[in-house]
Amino acid sequence: MQLTGNHVINAAPAEVWALLMNTDTLARIVPGVQKLERIDDNSFKSTLGVKLGPVSASFNGNLQMEDIAEEKGFTLKVQQNSKVGNASAAIKINLTPVAEKQTEVAFDGDVKLSGMLASMGQRLIGGVANTLSKQFFTNMEKEIV
Repeated sequence: MQLTGNHVINAAPAEVWALLMNTDTLARIVPGVQKLERIDDNSFKSTLGVKLGPVSASFNGNLQMEDIAEEKGFTLKVQQNSKVGNASAAIKINLTPVAEKQTEVAFDGDVKLSGMLASMGQRLIGGVANTLSKQFFTNMEKEIV
């Protein structure tokens, strides 16, 4: 499943970058994060709670940041496991200055699902992904003041 989106944030790229690199802030802005623990500079252990239609699931796994270009972007590699299935993804996140105090945050990646998650269908999972993306950007805007 392809996961793409973008949103303009009213902050300079340096401010947006600082938010994304701060573990505590990241845990607040990513929807469903129950626990985010830094393992080393670019690796995290995570626990996520997500509602997928009639099913609520708790996922445990790892997040890894790669291809890091300061204030420009990175690739987020995700491996999450749960009783309802597993999810893995590689999502490229790009920050592009739009104006002096505006940054476009764009993401593009491929998500692979297995187990009951995969059988739930593209439409249901796609709708949940869109909702979570909107929540992410709304939460990010609240953090910038």
